[in-house]
This record gives sequence, structure tokens and C-alpha cells, in this order.
Amino acid sequence: MEDTQKEKKILLVDDDNFLLDMYSMKFTKEGYKVVTATGPDDAIEKMSNGYFPDILIFDLIMPKMNGVDLFKKLKEDGLVDNTTNVILTNQGKASDLEQVKDLGIDGYIVKALHTPSEVVEKVTEIYNNKK
Repeated sequence: MEDTQKEKKILLVDDDNFLLDMYSMKFTKEGYKVVTATGPDDAIEKMSNGYFPDILIFDLIMPKMNGVDLFKKLKEDGLVDNTTNVILTNQGKASDLEQVKDLGIDGYIVKALHTPSEVVEKVTEIYNNKK
């Protein structure tokens, strides 16, 4: 494990509790401090109340507000300026990538193409490349 990821804070946003638990365990095992949010409202509340993660990982498809709208809201509120922002989704079509291309997203990972361990590796790589 590289020193650059030790104690780094992650906010993991997904409406699927099973995935939140699984990815939370994987990232925690690799030395990250993980806080989960069970959807956009929860994430906005946590960040608005002063939780500033080093890495924000969020799904695109969630009820009420999708990941793109969540990110736009957080960006509008100045809450993701110093955050490495990664989309973790099953949406892998070119049109999905196109809609987030100009948002300032640092990474886009398709869940179905990677094991949870590979997701951790990719997020670590994206974070290290941004710094």
C-alpha cells in the first residue's frame, strides 16, 4: 500500500446497500477511511455539514437525483473542488461517458467490468494521477 492513500477519506454514494457494504469493506481493508451515503440527499447533507472526502465515488443511476445532477449540485456549492471524483456505475455506453465528459470527473469505472479489488486499484490510480 502506498503512503499516498493511507487515511484518505472516501465518500461512497450508491442506493444499493449491498454494494455500499462490499466496496466499503474493500476500501477500508486497503487503508481508506470510508463514509457511505445511501443516495444523493444523504451525500449532499454530509458534505454540506462539513465532511470533505479526498475521494468522492458515486453511481450514475439513483432514485430522485442521478449522479450527474448530484455532482453538478455539489460542484455548484463548491464542495468538490479539492476532491478526486470517480463515477462507479454499470452505465458503460459511449453516450453515458459523453454526458459526464465536461463535468470535471476524474475517473469513470464500469462495475461490471472490474472486480471490487480492481475497482480499489483503479480508484487509487486515479487519485494518485490527479495529485
